Amino acid sequence: MRTEMESVSLKSCPPGAAPTGSAMERVPVWYSARELSDLGVERIPDLFQLSKHLIFSSPATLAFNSPGAEGFGVKRAGLAIPDSVMLIVSPGCCGRNTSEISEMPQYRQRFFYLEMDETDLVTGRHLKAVPEAVKELAESLPQKPSLVMICATCVDALLGTDWDRVARKAEELSGVRVRPCYMYALTREGRKPPMVHVRESLYSLLEKRKRERGSVNLLGFFAPLMEDCELYRYLREAGVSRIREISRCRSYEEFETMAEANFNLCLNPECRAAADMLSERLSQPYVELVRFTDPERIHRQYQAFGKALGGEIRDLEEYEASKSEIQEVMEAFPGRCVSIGESMNGDPFEMAQALALSGFQVLEVFGSLTAENFHWIERLTKISPDTRIYCNQEPTMLYFGLEEGRPIPDFTIGKDACFYHPAVPSIPWNEDIQPFGYAGVRELYRRIRSALSQKEPSAPGRMPTGACDWTAAIKHRRTQS
Repeated sequence: MRTEMESVSLKSCPPGAAPTGSAMERVPVWYSARELSDLGVERIPDLFQLSKHLIFSSPATLAFNSPGAEGFGVKRAGLAIPDSVMLIVSPGCCGRNTSEISEMPQYRQRFFYLEMDETDLVTGRHLKAVPEAVKELAESLPQKPSLVMICATCVDALLGTDWDRVARKAEELSGVRVRPCYMYALTREGRKPPMVHVRESLYSLLEKRKRERGSVNLLGFFAPLMEDCELYRYLREAGVSRIREISRCRSYEEFETMAEANFNLCLNPECRAAADMLSERLSQPYVELVRFTDPERIHRQYQAFGKALGGEIRDLEEYEASKSEIQEVMEAFPGRCVSIGESMNGDPFEMAQALALSGFQVLEVFGSLTAENFHWIERLTKISPDTRIYCNQEPTMLYFGLEEGRPIPDFTIGKDACFYHPAVPSIPWNEDIQPFGYAGVRELYRRIRSALSQKEPSAPGRMPTGACDWTAAIKHRRTQS
């Protein structure tokens, strides 16, 4: 582990501990890929284990980690069912974070609030009001909702509220379907984080039906895959006549037909618990496909998937087209340097390994390192051992970008990496529509080509250096955006 201003050996600085001393206090802590690989998965530094230090809500990731998260946070995800509404049960300070989402045209008149006061926090009396509030909500709307999602906040996590029981009472009283979802930041690192639970809660609505032989559900995302994703064609060529995604359902009745699928494709690890639940309740087996950025891994995965379907997936054309796209970009922009963040559609460590394999210099990665994705660090070490790994939510990230002599990448991927390097071309890569497979790889490299074709930024666009003034840094970044 080292910092910009001085080299620190692992012997003198325990894993995960921030360096001390006047010259070292105002710089972010990072590990190289090689240092992490040497430590091994059993010794992931405390730096990356959020339960072992204070959490810094970096402005780089606040839009994605906060209760009012952009993208598909718990609140938008909870409204994935057509004609559903949400009752947010919370103190006013938590509920107000929904205001921006509720201004989006598709979410107007879909968020409602039951505010908790101090007595509710102490006694839990608000729980008795929830069923009545759901009943009033269902009766007051012009159209009866297909589902009422109750969104709870951290205060009920501390109270230990049994929301399944409350939801059942609300359902009995109101005559509408009711399910809970949790905006619990406290459980984000637990066995069932909020985004895992909300998926399981939504798919628990499906009731057993006769399965259709040529039918499959794509599970994992709350927006559809990109239209030109080759997976749709491969499935049809394999004899699948119906491909269903929750994001393409236009009514609750159409959502219910997902119970007829012969099997499920799990495209996101956060949907694994829901896939397990559907396998047990509806006898729907599932196959898990991983989102890769390396065409070689995509090819091997499709070949294995084809065998599982009892046939062969002919992907040679897409495979070669993806490799050709990568080669053209690398020939046009050889040796360019990239910083990769986690606020984007993909695993930052998998993407880092794939881009390094293509020939890019991966300067740094901002990401949440876990035992599940640690194997990418080991692979990255073989190609780019000096890549720096930062934890976005570690307190010393407060000082990122304010030290002298910090290397600047040629471009960034991810909204958080864009925040840290505002003066270089950026690829947010965080749209609702999901990239996947070869189509995703080709689109990514097309955007890389476009970003690197931009003119070099002028000197005034660089981050200010010198005194550590985070307020000034934020102001600078805002003026640059």
